[in-house]
Amino acid sequence: MQPQTVETITSLIQEGEFFKLKQVLREFQPSELVTLIEEEEEREQLIIFRLLPLKLATEVFEYLDLEIQRHFLDNLAQDKMADILNEMSPDDRTTLLEFLPANFVAELVQSLSEEERKVTLQLLGYPEDSVGRLMTPDYIAIRETWTVQQVLDYVRQHGGQSETLSMLYVTDAHGVLIDDIRIREFLLSAPTIRVRDLMDRRFVQLTAVQDQEEAIDVFRRNDRNALPVVSDQGILLGIVTIDDILSIREQEDTEDMQKLGGSEALDEPYLATPLLSMLKKRAGWLVILLIGEMFTATALKSFEEEIAKAAVLTLFIPLIISAGGNAGSQATSLIIRAMSLGELSLGEWWRVMRRELATGFMLGAILGVVGLARILLWSKLFPGEYGAYYWGVGLTVGASLVGIVLWGSLCGSMLPLLLKRLGADPATSSAPFVATLVDVTGVVIYFAFALLFLSGTLL
Repeated sequence: MQPQTVETITSLIQEGEFFKLKQVLREFQPSELVTLIEEEEEREQLIIFRLLPLKLATEVFEYLDLEIQRHFLDNLAQDKMADILNEMSPDDRTTLLEFLPANFVAELVQSLSEEERKVTLQLLGYPEDSVGRLMTPDYIAIRETWTVQQVLDYVRQHGGQSETLSMLYVTDAHGVLIDDIRIREFLLSAPTIRVRDLMDRRFVQLTAVQDQEEAIDVFRRNDRNALPVVSDQGILLGIVTIDDILSIREQEDTEDMQKLGGSEALDEPYLATPLLSMLKKRAGWLVILLIGEMFTATALKSFEEEIAKAAVLTLFIPLIISAGGNAGSQATSLIIRAMSLGELSLGEWWRVMRRELATGFMLGAILGVVGLARILLWSKLFPGEYGAYYWGVGLTVGASLVGIVLWGSLCGSMLPLLLKRLGADPATSSAPFVATLVDVTGVVIYFAFALLFLSGTLL
């Protein structure tokens, strides 16, 4: 949207030219109006939305941010919002109602028409995070005895209310799904051909109680715009479309990113999250990580005598533990993402372990060579920088880097798989958590190599 267009609309609002503004707004596409509303202040948002005709307002409302939807519900006339809620697709309406307080939901449900109220309560009755919460009952069902001409006539008559027309669903007399057929098959077939002649009875389906994450994988594997949802008896209940799946995918990815950062997933957008709620989400993990880091101090205390004898070793402690933490964070991020995309399963943990053992060793060797070369080079350029036993110090740092990077890679790759096996969210093994674990063990590894290479000299 051009900046001058936004300025024109803002100017019309300020001048009170609402009739002219109403005519201007009709020329915009729903996506453009969504962008316009989200960029305006709250007062201007309400004015613009009030001026939209019902059909256009409904299309715009469905794609607005949930916070803005809630703002409109609070501030617009109840009869206008009731009309919009009745016009909304059932899946989008369910998403909105899930976001609202229970008492508010009960009031809004009562404002729906009897038919829409029945559909909404049915969708809200499915378990949270189930496919049933995403599905819409707006689809086209046909019979196998119909001709292509009958199907096309039926689509023309009833297709306006369907969520998508890319697929038509064949059901028997009891409503059981027996096939799905792309609309293009009917468009390219002779009018007299029967539906049964186009059927191959090979179709992909979801169940209403199936987890939404499983549905994401099914969509990804089958490259569909929509999939049918059936009951345990195979009865067609509704369909789930790709836009809902993409929305869930975005939510899941956002939660994983937030957990990988070392906090609980936010229930609302960042700026909409209350300060107290933000503190609760972040403080818990920070306290846990702080307590974990305290064990690093305990580990250092165990090597107090060695540190007193060879203070030079303390110079490399941050370098050693950060290298291990970085390697662990890399492995954790890669494994969690691979699991999210379905690229590996729990049964492949042994392959992952072997791969990370090899990768960790080679990465550690690279860093170890760099660390050793740096110490030797500095000792030549600045004699006495690391004492007379700089070779021992260099070997200690180099070998420690191999060990800690290997250990970090192993921990970072195995923890997500272990948590998945235990039924927990793999993203909980966040990068900071892995880094903290590796920090503690890294100190032990470092001083173990120090005793090996410097015993009898500095130690």
